[in-house]
Amino acid sequence: MAGCCGCEVEARRLQARQRRVLWIVLLLNAAAFVLMVAAALSSRSTALLSGALDNLGDAVTYGLSLAVVASSLRAKAWVAMFKAVMILGAALAVAGTIAWRLFVDPAVPLFGTMGWAGAANLAANLLCLFLLRPHRHGDVNLASAYECARNDIADGLAVLLAGAAVWWTGAAWPDLLVAVLLLGVFLRSARRVSAAARQALATAGDAAQAR
Repeated sequence: MAGCCGCEVEARRLQARQRRVLWIVLLLNAAAFVLMVAAALSSRSTALLSGALDNLGDAVTYGLSLAVVASSLRAKAWVAMFKAVMILGAALAVAGTIAWRLFVDPAVPLFGTMGWAGAANLAANLLCLFLLRPHRHGDVNLASAYECARNDIADGLAVLLAGAAVWWTGAAWPDLLVAVLLLGVFLRSARRVSAAARQALATAGDAAQAR
């Protein structure tokens, strides 16, 4: 009995640590979203806008992760599946923005704004990744949160690269090229998270049948 009580106490401590980390990364992503939207609108950068959409999706999914920290494996798996849908939605939004910039408003972005906003976003993303790294091999809930944070690093580096390339070439195509690459990252991540969620749902179903 004492051993069972000890396990329960340890589980509660783990859940408390998970909640604390998720709150921090949620607030960081919400702040980064506001910053990136303002910078994207002022600079007319598709790459920055894709980063902003990614931050918004992350903030929502981290909030959902908080809600199911102490829930069943099945509940966490369905939340992970929703995260995959959110990532796919961000990919579609980026694709629409790319089409808009190509055919409607092919303006050259302001590389200076892309640079400082991208650097600030990358710093926030690195902090999120550092905080989530100890939980990357945990349950599907935290593992999918780590996957989102890892995507954000690629996003942040790509935006900085796009800003430098826009400055070097004086053209808009590097911004659009990076947006296309990020579109590929989002699609790959959506596939990985959905696959993990399906596996967790299958595991939960097997456990329910065994009982």
